[in-house]
Amino acid sequence: MPGVYVGFVDKFPMGTLMNRALTMTGGQTHTHRYLEPLLKLVVEGKSDPSFVIAHMGGLEDGPDLYKKFHGHHDNCIKCVMKPHG
Repeated sequence: MPGVYVGFVDKFPMGTLMNRALTMTGGQTHTHRYLEPLLKLVVEGKSDPSFVIAHMGGLEDGPDLYKKFHGHHDNCIKCVMKPHG
């Protein structure tokens, strides 16, 4: 579960985790370490991360985009929603 720590999280289904004998681990993403050098590569045109974006739309497309992403339909691995289209 890589990511950025956001503090306390409530409503986590701990009982489900225990009943299924699952193991959960996590690790802090090294955002500050890599953000500047990676952004520099994008700005200089040496790296183009847009290949990851499978679908784009406005906020009004959110429910449909989420369904595609969640169901892995149409090879949807990453969605970008922009306000006002």
